[in-house]
Amino acid sequence: MSIEEISFQIILHGGNARNLAMEAIQHAKDGEYDIAESKIQEANKEIGKAHRTQTDLIEREARGEKTEIRLLLIHAQDHLMNAITVLDLTQEIIQLYKSIS
Repeated sequence: MSIEEISFQIILHGGNARNLAMEAIQHAKDGEYDIAESKIQEANKEIGKAHRTQTDLIEREARGEKTEIRLLLIHAQDHLMNAITVLDLTQEIIQLYKSIS
């Protein structure tokens, strides 16, 4: 897989995870906690896919294969870290909604 393909895979799955997390917040806001938890599980699967792609890249580097650091890869890493942060905060928000109700 090329560095561009790897980058786009990370962006795709990170973006999916972030969107699912945001959907989970809306469901929690509406009192639909089972659906919210389901969205969190889906988001975690998407994060896992992005992490596997990232790990493959790290393993290539560990084997001595040089990776050209491109702006697109940096952008992909930003997407993934943002998705992880949003997912972490989403879980806290859902707990807050549960506590309030």
